[in-house]
Amino acid sequence: MKKGVPCVITKIRARQILDSRGIPTVEVDLHTNKGMFRAAVPSGPSTSTGVHDVVELRDGDKGKYLGKGVSGVIKNINGKISEALIGMDPTLQTQIDQAIVDLDKTENKGELGANAMLAVSIAACKAGAAEKEVSLYKHVADLSGQTNLVLPIPAFTLISGGKHAGNNLAIQEIMIVPIGAVTFEEAMQIGSETYHHLKGVIFEKYGPTGCNVGDDGGLAPNISSFAEGLDLVMEAIDRTGYSGKIKMALDVAATNFCIGTKYDLDFKSPNKSGQNFKSAEDMIEMYTQLCRDYPIVSIEEPFDKDDWEHTKLFTNLRICQVVGDQLLMSNIKRIEKAIDESTCNALLLKVNQIGTITEAIQAVKMATDAHWGVVMSHRCGETEDSFIADLAVGMATGIIKAGAPCRGERIAKYNQLLRIEEELGDKAIFAGKNWRLP
Repeated sequence: MKKGVPCVITKIRARQILDSRGIPTVEVDLHTNKGMFRAAVPSGPSTSTGVHDVVELRDGDKGKYLGKGVSGVIKNINGKISEALIGMDPTLQTQIDQAIVDLDKTENKGELGANAMLAVSIAACKAGAAEKEVSLYKHVADLSGQTNLVLPIPAFTLISGGKHAGNNLAIQEIMIVPIGAVTFEEAMQIGSETYHHLKGVIFEKYGPTGCNVGDDGGLAPNISSFAEGLDLVMEAIDRTGYSGKIKMALDVAATNFCIGTKYDLDFKSPNKSGQNFKSAEDMIEMYTQLCRDYPIVSIEEPFDKDDWEHTKLFTNLRICQVVGDQLLMSNIKRIEKAIDESTCNALLLKVNQIGTITEAIQAVKMATDAHWGVVMSHRCGETEDSFIADLAVGMATGIIKAGAPCRGERIAKYNQLLRIEEELGDKAIFAGKNWRLP
Protein backbone atom coordinates (compact mmCIF):
# COMPACT_ATOMS: atom_id res chain seq x y z
CA MET A 1 0.00 0.00 0.00
CA LYS A 2 1.31 3.45 -0.88
CA LYS A 3 2.30 5.63 2.06
CA GLY A 4 -0.39 8.12 3.00
CA VAL A 5 -3.21 6.15 1.35
CA PRO A 6 -5.87 5.32 3.97
CA CYS A 7 -6.62 1.65 4.49
CA VAL A 8 -10.23 0.84 3.69
CA ILE A 9 -12.34 -2.23 2.96
CA THR A 10 -12.36 -2.68 -0.81
CA LYS A 11 -14.17 -5.98 -1.33
CA ILE A 12 -16.01 -8.67 0.65
CA ARG A 13 -16.75 -12.10 -0.77
CA ALA A 14 -18.26 -15.10 0.99
CA ARG A 15 -18.35 -18.80 0.16
CA GLN A 16 -19.85 -21.97 1.56
CA ILE A 17 -17.38 -24.41 3.13
CA LEU A 18 -17.83 -27.45 5.38
CA ASP A 19 -17.29 -27.57 9.13
CA SER A 20 -15.71 -30.44 11.07
CA ARG A 21 -18.99 -32.39 10.97
CA GLY A 22 -19.28 -32.12 7.20
CA ILE A 23 -22.08 -29.53 7.50
CA PRO A 24 -22.03 -26.26 5.52
CA THR A 25 -20.85 -23.04 7.14
CA VAL A 26 -19.71 -19.68 5.83
CA GLU A 27 -16.24 -18.33 5.08
CA VAL A 28 -15.47 -14.72 4.18
CA ASP A 29 -12.57 -13.07 2.36
CA LEU A 30 -12.39 -9.39 3.28
CA HIS A 31 -10.05 -7.30 1.15
CA THR A 32 -8.40 -4.01 1.99
CA ASN A 33 -5.70 -2.16 0.09
CA LYS A 34 -3.31 -3.98 2.42
CA GLY A 35 -4.34 -7.54 1.58
CA MET A 36 -6.97 -10.25 2.03
CA PHE A 37 -8.21 -11.47 5.42
CA ARG A 38 -10.19 -14.69 5.86
CA ALA A 39 -12.60 -15.83 8.56
CA ALA A 40 -14.74 -18.94 8.97
CA VAL A 41 -17.67 -19.38 11.33
CA PRO A 42 -18.20 -22.39 13.61
CA SER A 43 -21.63 -23.72 14.49
CA GLY A 44 -23.34 -25.82 17.11
CA PRO A 45 -25.84 -28.66 16.71
CA SER A 46 -29.48 -27.80 16.23
CA THR A 47 -30.06 -29.08 19.77
CA SER A 48 -27.96 -26.25 21.18
CA THR A 49 -30.03 -23.45 19.71
CA GLY A 50 -32.94 -22.01 21.62
CA VAL A 51 -35.47 -19.19 21.75
CA HIS A 52 -32.89 -16.87 23.29
CA ASP A 53 -30.17 -17.73 20.78
CA VAL A 54 -29.41 -15.64 17.73
CA VAL A 55 -30.43 -17.12 14.40
CA GLU A 56 -27.94 -19.18 12.41
CA LEU A 57 -29.54 -18.93 8.98
CA ARG A 58 -29.85 -22.07 6.88
CA ASP A 59 -31.43 -22.46 3.46
CA GLY A 60 -33.94 -25.16 4.38
CA ASP A 61 -33.73 -26.73 0.92
CA LYS A 62 -33.89 -30.45 1.73
CA GLY A 63 -32.51 -31.29 -1.70
CA LYS A 64 -29.13 -29.75 -0.81
CA TYR A 65 -27.10 -30.64 2.26
CA LEU A 66 -30.30 -31.80 4.01
CA GLY A 67 -31.49 -28.21 4.23
CA LYS A 68 -28.36 -26.97 5.99
CA GLY A 69 -26.85 -24.97 3.14
CA VAL A 70 -25.94 -21.31 3.63
CA SER A 71 -26.41 -19.83 0.17
CA GLY A 72 -28.83 -17.26 1.61
CA VAL A 73 -26.16 -16.16 4.07
CA ILE A 74 -23.65 -15.86 1.22
CA LYS A 75 -26.10 -13.64 -0.65
CA ASN A 76 -26.59 -11.40 2.39
CA ILE A 77 -22.84 -10.94 2.83
CA ASN A 78 -22.06 -10.34 -0.84
CA GLY A 79 -25.00 -7.96 -1.09
CA LYS A 80 -26.25 -5.85 1.82
CA ILE A 81 -23.30 -6.26 4.17
CA SER A 82 -20.67 -5.71 1.49
CA GLU A 83 -22.41 -2.59 0.20
CA ALA A 84 -22.57 -1.12 3.72
CA LEU A 85 -18.92 -1.74 4.61
CA ILE A 86 -17.01 -0.92 1.42
CA GLY A 87 -14.86 2.13 2.10
CA MET A 88 -14.82 1.72 5.91
CA ASP A 89 -11.61 1.73 7.97
CA PRO A 90 -11.03 -1.85 9.26
CA THR A 91 -9.48 -0.56 12.48
CA LEU A 92 -12.84 0.90 13.52
CA GLN A 93 -14.32 -2.39 14.77
CA THR A 94 -17.14 -0.83 16.79
CA GLN A 95 -18.38 1.22 13.82
CA ILE A 96 -18.13 -1.75 11.48
CA ASP A 97 -20.06 -4.01 13.83
CA GLN A 98 -22.70 -1.35 14.43
CA ALA A 99 -23.13 -0.91 10.69
CA ILE A 100 -23.68 -4.66 10.34
CA VAL A 101 -26.16 -4.79 13.23
CA ASP A 102 -28.07 -1.77 11.88
CA LEU A 103 -28.76 -3.68 8.66
CA ASP A 104 -30.76 -6.29 10.61
CA LYS A 105 -33.81 -4.91 12.40
CA THR A 106 -34.55 -8.10 14.34
CA GLU A 107 -33.51 -8.74 17.94
CA ASN A 108 -32.24 -12.24 17.17
CA LYS A 109 -30.37 -11.32 13.97
CA GLY A 110 -32.84 -13.39 12.00
CA GLU A 111 -32.85 -11.27 8.84
CA LEU A 112 -29.18 -11.44 7.87
CA GLY A 113 -28.15 -14.31 10.17
CA ALA A 114 -25.64 -14.19 13.01
CA ASN A 115 -23.39 -16.47 10.94
CA ALA A 116 -23.24 -13.80 8.24
CA MET A 117 -22.47 -11.05 10.75
CA LEU A 118 -19.80 -12.93 12.65
CA ALA A 119 -17.85 -14.01 9.58
CA VAL A 120 -17.51 -10.41 8.44
CA SER A 121 -16.84 -9.11 11.95
CA ILE A 122 -13.95 -11.56 12.49
CA ALA A 123 -12.47 -10.86 9.05
CA ALA A 124 -12.61 -7.11 9.74
CA CYS A 125 -10.89 -7.66 13.09
CA LYS A 126 -8.04 -9.48 11.36
CA ALA A 127 -7.77 -6.69 8.80
CA GLY A 128 -7.70 -4.09 11.56
CA ALA A 129 -4.79 -5.83 13.28
CA ALA A 130 -2.88 -5.95 10.00
CA GLU A 131 -3.45 -2.26 9.36
CA LYS A 132 -2.13 -1.41 12.83
CA GLU A 133 0.76 -3.84 12.25
CA VAL A 134 0.14 -5.61 15.55
CA SER A 135 -0.67 -9.19 16.45
CA LEU A 136 -4.34 -10.12 16.35
CA TYR A 137 -4.51 -10.77 20.10
CA LYS A 138 -2.95 -7.34 20.77
CA HIS A 139 -5.55 -5.69 18.54
CA VAL A 140 -8.32 -7.51 20.46
CA ALA A 141 -6.79 -6.31 23.75
CA ASP A 142 -6.79 -2.74 22.46
CA LEU A 143 -10.44 -3.04 21.40
CA SER A 144 -11.47 -4.46 24.77
CA GLY A 145 -9.35 -2.15 26.91
CA GLN A 146 -7.46 -5.12 28.33
CA THR A 147 -3.95 -4.29 29.58
CA ASN A 148 -2.85 -7.85 30.42
CA LEU A 149 -2.28 -10.45 27.71
CA VAL A 150 -3.10 -13.75 29.40
CA LEU A 151 -2.62 -17.27 28.03
CA PRO A 152 -5.73 -19.24 29.09
CA ILE A 153 -5.72 -22.64 30.71
CA PRO A 154 -6.89 -25.26 28.19
CA ALA A 155 -9.86 -27.36 29.30
CA PHE A 156 -9.18 -30.52 27.31
CA THR A 157 -12.08 -32.80 26.42
CA LEU A 158 -10.99 -36.34 27.33
CA ILE A 159 -14.31 -38.19 27.30
CA SER A 160 -17.25 -37.26 25.08
CA GLY A 161 -20.87 -38.19 25.63
CA GLY A 162 -24.28 -36.57 25.39
CA LYS A 163 -25.23 -35.38 21.92
CA HIS A 164 -21.56 -35.37 20.91
CA ALA A 165 -20.96 -39.14 20.97
CA GLY A 166 -22.67 -42.44 20.21
CA ASN A 167 -22.20 -44.02 23.63
CA ASN A 168 -24.76 -44.17 26.47
CA LEU A 169 -23.14 -41.46 28.60
CA ALA A 170 -25.57 -38.62 29.35
CA ILE A 171 -22.93 -36.04 30.26
CA GLN A 172 -21.50 -34.25 27.24
CA GLU A 173 -17.85 -33.73 28.27
CA ILE A 174 -15.41 -34.80 30.95
CA MET A 175 -12.45 -32.43 30.82
CA ILE A 176 -9.13 -31.93 32.56
CA VAL A 177 -7.84 -28.50 33.54
CA PRO A 178 -4.06 -28.44 34.19
CA ILE A 179 -4.09 -25.49 36.60
CA GLY A 180 -0.77 -26.57 38.13
CA ALA A 181 1.13 -25.95 34.89
CA VAL A 182 3.32 -22.85 34.85
CA THR A 183 3.17 -22.23 31.07
CA PHE A 184 0.71 -22.96 28.30
CA GLU A 185 3.31 -25.20 26.71
CA GLU A 186 3.48 -27.32 29.86
CA ALA A 187 -0.32 -27.45 30.02
CA MET A 188 -0.38 -28.66 26.43
CA GLN A 189 2.09 -31.43 27.23
CA ILE A 190 0.05 -32.50 30.26
CA GLY A 191 -3.14 -32.61 28.22
CA SER A 192 -1.61 -34.58 25.37
CA GLU A 193 0.05 -37.14 27.62
CA THR A 194 -3.09 -37.63 29.71
CA TYR A 195 -5.20 -38.10 26.58
CA HIS A 196 -2.88 -40.82 25.28
CA HIS A 197 -2.70 -42.53 28.66
CA LEU A 198 -6.52 -42.49 28.76
CA LYS A 199 -6.59 -44.14 25.34
CA GLY A 200 -4.42 -46.89 26.79
CA VAL A 201 -6.66 -47.31 29.84
CA ILE A 202 -9.77 -47.53 27.68
CA PHE A 203 -8.15 -49.95 25.24
CA GLU A 204 -7.27 -52.28 28.12
CA LYS A 205 -10.80 -52.21 29.56
CA TYR A 206 -13.02 -52.00 26.47
CA GLY A 207 -10.88 -52.95 23.51
CA PRO A 208 -10.23 -50.90 20.35
CA THR A 209 -13.88 -49.88 19.81
CA GLY A 210 -13.79 -48.07 23.15
CA CYS A 211 -11.30 -45.64 21.60
CA ASN A 212 -13.82 -44.18 19.15
CA VAL A 213 -14.11 -40.41 19.43
CA GLY A 214 -16.92 -37.86 19.62
CA ASP A 215 -17.48 -34.59 17.76
CA ASP A 216 -14.89 -32.75 19.85
CA GLY A 217 -12.25 -35.49 19.65
CA GLY A 218 -12.92 -36.84 23.15
CA LEU A 219 -12.76 -40.61 23.57
CA ALA A 220 -16.18 -42.24 23.67
CA PRO A 221 -16.17 -45.67 25.35
CA ASN A 222 -19.63 -47.19 25.78
CA ILE A 223 -20.10 -46.22 29.41
CA SER A 224 -23.23 -44.88 31.04
CA SER A 225 -22.38 -43.43 34.44
CA PHE A 226 -20.64 -40.20 35.38
CA ALA A 227 -18.48 -41.98 37.94
CA GLU A 228 -17.34 -44.63 35.44
CA GLY A 229 -16.04 -41.92 33.11
CA LEU A 230 -14.42 -39.94 35.91
CA ASP A 231 -12.69 -43.07 37.21
CA LEU A 232 -11.20 -43.74 33.78
CA VAL A 233 -9.81 -40.21 33.63
CA MET A 234 -8.46 -40.46 37.18
CA GLU A 235 -6.61 -43.65 36.26
CA ALA A 236 -5.08 -41.91 33.24
CA ILE A 237 -4.03 -38.95 35.42
CA ASP A 238 -2.39 -41.33 37.89
CA ARG A 239 -0.38 -42.89 35.06
CA THR A 240 0.92 -39.49 33.94
CA GLY A 241 2.33 -38.56 37.34
CA TYR A 242 0.70 -35.13 37.09
CA SER A 243 -1.98 -35.72 39.73
CA GLY A 244 -1.07 -32.60 41.69
CA LYS A 245 -1.30 -30.38 38.62
CA ILE A 246 -4.64 -31.48 37.17
CA LYS A 247 -8.21 -30.62 38.13
CA MET A 248 -11.38 -31.75 36.34
CA ALA A 249 -14.36 -30.02 34.75
CA LEU A 250 -17.71 -31.24 33.46
CA ASP A 251 -20.02 -30.05 30.71
CA VAL A 252 -23.26 -31.74 31.66
CA ALA A 253 -25.42 -30.14 28.92
CA ALA A 254 -28.39 -31.11 31.08
CA THR A 255 -30.88 -29.40 28.77
CA ASN A 256 -30.42 -32.31 26.35
CA PHE A 257 -31.87 -34.85 28.77
CA CYS A 258 -34.34 -32.77 30.75
CA ILE A 259 -37.89 -34.07 30.36
CA GLY A 260 -40.33 -31.75 32.09
CA THR A 261 -38.82 -31.27 35.52
CA LYS A 262 -36.86 -34.54 35.54
CA TYR A 263 -33.47 -35.55 34.14
CA ASP A 264 -33.17 -38.88 32.31
CA LEU A 265 -29.59 -40.11 32.74
CA ASP A 266 -30.40 -43.06 30.46
CA PHE A 267 -31.82 -40.91 27.66
CA LYS A 268 -29.52 -42.56 25.10
CA SER A 269 -30.06 -46.12 26.28
CA PRO A 270 -31.69 -48.40 23.70
CA ASN A 271 -33.63 -50.01 26.54
CA LYS A 272 -36.04 -47.21 27.41
CA SER A 273 -37.78 -49.34 30.02
CA GLY A 274 -34.80 -48.71 32.28
CA GLN A 275 -35.03 -44.91 32.37
CA ASN A 276 -33.03 -43.36 35.19
CA PHE A 277 -34.89 -40.21 36.18
CA LYS A 278 -33.58 -37.72 38.72
CA SER A 279 -35.15 -34.59 40.12
CA ALA A 280 -33.24 -31.31 40.18
CA GLU A 281 -32.70 -31.86 43.91
CA ASP A 282 -31.26 -35.30 43.14
CA MET A 283 -28.92 -33.70 40.61
CA ILE A 284 -27.66 -31.19 43.19
CA GLU A 285 -26.96 -34.06 45.59
CA MET A 286 -25.17 -35.99 42.85
CA TYR A 287 -22.99 -33.02 41.83
CA THR A 288 -22.13 -32.32 45.45
CA GLN A 289 -20.98 -35.89 45.95
CA LEU A 290 -19.00 -35.93 42.70
CA CYS A 291 -17.16 -32.78 43.75
CA ARG A 292 -16.28 -34.48 47.05
CA ASP A 293 -15.03 -37.64 45.32
CA TYR A 294 -13.15 -36.06 42.41
CA PRO A 295 -11.09 -32.86 41.93
CA ILE A 296 -13.87 -31.08 40.01
CA VAL A 297 -13.51 -27.30 39.89
CA SER A 298 -16.10 -26.36 37.25
CA ILE A 299 -19.49 -27.65 36.06
CA GLU A 300 -21.16 -26.29 32.94
CA GLU A 301 -24.92 -26.34 32.38
CA PRO A 302 -25.82 -28.51 35.37
CA PHE A 303 -29.56 -27.96 34.82
CA ASP A 304 -32.04 -27.17 32.07
CA LYS A 305 -31.50 -23.88 30.22
CA ASP A 306 -34.56 -22.32 31.86
CA ASP A 307 -34.04 -23.70 35.36
CA TRP A 308 -32.77 -20.53 37.00
CA GLU A 309 -33.91 -21.64 40.45
CA HIS A 310 -31.82 -24.79 40.83
CA THR A 311 -28.82 -23.32 39.00
CA LYS A 312 -28.83 -20.54 41.60
CA LEU A 313 -29.26 -22.98 44.48
CA PHE A 314 -26.28 -25.01 43.31
CA THR A 315 -24.14 -21.92 42.65
CA ASN A 316 -24.82 -20.63 46.15
CA LEU A 317 -23.38 -23.82 47.63
CA ARG A 318 -19.99 -22.53 46.38
CA ILE A 319 -18.77 -26.05 45.68
CA CYS A 320 -17.32 -25.24 42.26
CA GLN A 321 -17.54 -22.77 39.41
CA VAL A 322 -20.97 -22.96 37.73
CA VAL A 323 -20.84 -22.04 34.04
CA GLY A 324 -23.88 -20.73 32.19
CA ASP A 325 -24.16 -22.04 28.65
CA GLN A 326 -27.69 -22.35 27.26
CA LEU A 327 -28.88 -20.58 30.40
CA LEU A 328 -27.13 -17.47 29.07
CA MET A 329 -26.80 -18.10 25.32
CA SER A 330 -24.07 -15.39 25.31
CA ASN A 331 -27.12 -13.09 25.36
CA ILE A 332 -26.48 -9.69 26.97
CA LYS A 333 -29.94 -9.49 28.58
CA ARG A 334 -29.71 -12.98 30.06
CA ILE A 335 -26.17 -12.37 31.30
CA GLU A 336 -27.38 -9.18 33.00
CA LYS A 337 -30.26 -11.07 34.63
CA ALA A 338 -27.97 -13.86 35.83
CA ILE A 339 -25.57 -11.33 37.35
CA ASP A 340 -28.38 -9.45 39.09
CA GLU A 341 -29.87 -12.66 40.50
CA SER A 342 -26.52 -14.42 41.23
CA THR A 343 -27.72 -17.39 39.17
CA CYS A 344 -24.29 -18.67 38.08
CA ASN A 345 -20.74 -17.38 38.35
CA ALA A 346 -19.14 -17.94 34.95
CA LEU A 347 -19.88 -17.19 31.30
CA LEU A 348 -19.36 -19.62 28.45
CA LEU A 349 -18.63 -17.41 25.47
CA LYS A 350 -19.56 -18.83 22.07
CA VAL A 351 -18.94 -16.05 19.58
CA ASN A 352 -21.38 -17.44 17.03
CA GLN A 353 -24.17 -17.09 19.60
CA ILE A 354 -23.63 -13.36 19.84
CA GLY A 355 -22.94 -12.12 16.32
CA THR A 356 -20.12 -9.54 16.41
CA ILE A 357 -16.77 -9.01 18.12
CA THR A 358 -17.99 -5.79 19.74
CA GLU A 359 -20.89 -7.62 21.39
CA ALA A 360 -18.54 -10.42 22.52
CA ILE A 361 -16.31 -7.83 24.18
CA GLN A 362 -19.34 -6.32 25.89
CA ALA A 363 -20.44 -9.72 27.22
CA VAL A 364 -16.98 -10.50 28.62
CA LYS A 365 -16.73 -7.06 30.23
CA MET A 366 -20.07 -7.59 31.97
CA ALA A 367 -18.91 -10.96 33.29
CA THR A 368 -15.50 -9.78 34.49
CA ASP A 369 -16.98 -6.67 36.13
CA ALA A 370 -19.20 -9.06 38.11
CA HIS A 371 -16.09 -11.10 39.10
CA TRP A 372 -17.28 -14.05 37.07
CA GLY A 373 -15.03 -16.54 35.36
CA VAL A 374 -15.07 -16.54 31.55
CA VAL A 375 -14.62 -19.65 29.38
CA MET A 376 -13.87 -19.12 25.69
CA SER A 377 -15.57 -21.95 23.81
CA HIS A 378 -15.32 -23.69 20.46
CA ARG A 379 -18.34 -25.40 18.88
CA CYS A 380 -18.88 -29.03 17.87
CA GLY A 381 -18.98 -27.83 14.25
CA GLU A 382 -15.55 -26.22 14.00
CA THR A 383 -13.29 -24.89 11.27
CA GLU A 384 -9.52 -24.50 10.93
CA ASP A 385 -9.86 -20.80 11.87
CA SER A 386 -7.94 -20.25 15.12
CA PHE A 387 -9.47 -16.84 15.90
CA ILE A 388 -10.81 -17.77 19.35
CA ALA A 389 -7.25 -18.42 20.52
CA ASP A 390 -6.30 -14.78 19.90
CA LEU A 391 -9.66 -13.66 21.29
CA ALA A 392 -9.04 -15.56 24.53
CA VAL A 393 -5.60 -13.99 25.00
CA GLY A 394 -6.72 -10.49 24.06
CA MET A 395 -9.68 -10.59 26.43
CA ALA A 396 -7.84 -12.55 29.17
CA THR A 397 -10.65 -15.08 29.53
CA GLY A 398 -8.75 -17.49 31.80
CA ILE A 399 -9.96 -20.74 30.22
CA ILE A 400 -10.39 -21.94 26.66
CA LYS A 401 -12.42 -24.98 25.61
CA ALA A 402 -11.25 -26.16 22.21
CA GLY A 403 -11.88 -29.90 22.55
CA ALA A 404 -9.47 -32.80 22.81
CA PRO A 405 -5.73 -32.47 22.12
CA CYS A 406 -6.29 -34.11 18.72
CA ARG A 407 -8.07 -33.39 15.39
CA GLY A 408 -6.94 -30.55 13.18
CA GLU A 409 -9.74 -28.09 13.85
CA ARG A 410 -9.17 -28.41 17.63
CA ILE A 411 -5.38 -28.42 17.52
CA ALA A 412 -5.45 -25.26 15.35
CA LYS A 413 -6.51 -23.28 18.42
CA TYR A 414 -4.04 -24.90 20.80
CA ASN A 415 -1.15 -24.55 18.33
CA GLN A 416 -1.93 -20.87 17.88
CA LEU A 417 -1.72 -20.40 21.65
CA LEU A 418 1.69 -22.07 21.62
CA ARG A 419 2.80 -19.57 18.97
CA ILE A 420 1.41 -16.63 20.94
CA GLU A 421 3.22 -17.74 24.11
CA GLU A 422 6.47 -18.02 22.15
CA GLU A 423 5.95 -14.59 20.58
CA LEU A 424 5.29 -12.95 23.97
CA GLY A 425 8.40 -14.54 25.48
CA ASP A 426 9.09 -13.34 29.01
CA LYS A 427 6.04 -11.06 28.80
CA ALA A 428 3.73 -14.08 28.59
CA ILE A 429 1.33 -14.48 31.51
CA PHE A 430 -0.26 -17.91 31.97
CA ALA A 431 -3.57 -17.97 33.83
CA GLY A 432 -2.57 -21.02 35.89
CA LYS A 433 -4.02 -21.02 39.38
CA ASN A 434 -5.58 -17.60 38.71
CA TRP A 435 -7.78 -19.11 36.01
CA ARG A 436 -11.04 -17.72 37.35
CA LEU A 437 -9.92 -14.11 37.64
CA PRO A 438 -6.63 -13.75 35.70
